[in-house]
Order: sequence, then C-alpha cells, then structure tokens
Amino acid sequence: MCEQPLVSIIVPIYNAQDHIARCVESIRRQTYKNLEIILLNDGSKDVSLQVCKMYAGVDKRIVLIDKTNSGVAATRNLGLREAHGKYLQFVDADDTLQPYATELLVQKAESSGADLVIAHYNRITLPRLRDEEEEDINTVPQHLLKVQTYGFLLEGAMTKEQFAAGLMQEPASFYYGVMWNKLYRTEIVHAHEDVVCDVDMDWSEDLYFNLSYIRYANSFYALSTPIYNYYNNPKSAVHTVLNPVNVVKTRSTLFAYYKELYEHMGLYEEYKTQIFKYLVATSEA
Repeated sequence: MCEQPLVSIIVPIYNAQDHIARCVESIRRQTYKNLEIILLNDGSKDVSLQVCKMYAGVDKRIVLIDKTNSGVAATRNLGLREAHGKYLQFVDADDTLQPYATELLVQKAESSGADLVIAHYNRITLPRLRDEEEEDINTVPQHLLKVQTYGFLLEGAMTKEQFAAGLMQEPASFYYGVMWNKLYRTEIVHAHEDVVCDVDMDWSEDLYFNLSYIRYANSFYALSTPIYNYYNNPKSAVHTVLNPVNVVKTRSTLFAYYKELYEHMGLYEEYKTQIFKYLVATSEA
C-alpha cells in the first residue's frame, strides 16, 4: 500500500490504570503507522490520565481528551466527532490489538471496497484455579492464560444480504455485536446521525451502533485471522455491572432495532423467527 489512509482508533478510558499501558502499547506497535490514536479519559479517579499524558508526550499520533465522567456511549460519541481518519477502529482499554490488526483490516477494506470489515478475535481467560483465591489476569504468566478464537464467517467478500444471513445464525454473539473486531468507514458514520447511540444500554451500545451502521453499508468483508485480544477479566465492567434484568430489558429494546433493520432490507419475513429467538439467546462470550 503506497499511501496509507488515516485510521482513527478510539479508546474510551475509565479507571484503567491496571491495563491501559498494555492497551496503548499494542496500538502504538501496529505495523500500520498512519494512525490517529484518540484516548478519551472519562473522568478516571485513578492514574489513568497520568499514564495517557505520558504516552501523548512521546507519540504525536495520540490525541488525548480529558473529560468529566459521562459513560461509555457519550465518551465514544465524542471520539467519533473528533475522528479525522478515513476508517474507524475501536479498542477497549483493558484489551489489546494484534500487531498486524489495522494493516490487515485496511488491506481488506481497500482491496474489496468493503464498508465494514469484520474479523475473528481471541478470548483470553484465567486458567482454572486450584484454590479459592482470586487472581488478577494481569499478573498471570501469559503462557498460562487460556486463549480461544471466535468467529463465524468464512473469509471473503459478501453482500448485505449475505452478511444479514450470517448475522441471524448468531445474533447475540460478541462477534457480531461488539465494535472492537471491526473496521468502519468514517464518512458513513458522520453522514448518518442515527448510527450513534446517545444513551447507555449496558453492553449493547455496540450492537445498536452495528445494527444502525449496517443499514447504510453496502459491502462487507470477513477476515478469518484473529486481530483482537479480548481479556475476559472478572473485574471488568461487563462482569460487575450487568444483571439478568438489565440484559433482558436491553435485548427487548434491541429487538425493535433488529426488526427495523431486516424490514429495511426486505428480509424480515424470512428471518422473523430468528429475530424473536434473540430475546432468549445467550452470547458465546
């Protein structure tokens, strides 16, 4: 690739002192160099801001935004407004990118013309412990961590209809629902305000964003190489905030978005049974 298009990588941060350095280093060490790294400190009460300031001082690609706490949705939306890249990537502060992640994503987007590139990812968990003492995933030697790769689509380009058919096979999965294993076109997001979720819905702001974005995307590409390391940390927000009542309520809200999307594509009658089953489906991660 002779001239690399700019990629904006958005990282919301809240009390991430135990893992933010690992996260930022994985982004800085990408084989793809033309990056705009947007670090958004969402009112952290620990030393996350100080760590980010240190990195901003040594890497001119980093844009550091310090703000009062307003939640993940509002923080991410601010990052979207500040993004100048042709493409968008998202990284959670307690996770990491594989070194080749951005390069592979952009290669597939540029060569296929895809509006959305989706990739496999690694789920990293603690090994089964022999006693009751809780361990921190950051202190366990890397070779002892359990690594599982997730993904459903075979590698290759696909139409919106083909992508929609694949989505209905696993509508509640992280693979389709999250934002961090995908590459988006910034112009599509900036051109359509309804893509952006303005309210916090536990874990499902990501899925809302994706369902809205798909309405305006015309071409897709599935990458079978895992590009992201999702750390399944018991201390992370997804484990400490969620409760069964919130999950059911959120899925009920998102059911309407699924229905609207598939009606928009003229596929609702074909997939309405699967869409309904989404209300009781369970995620693989």
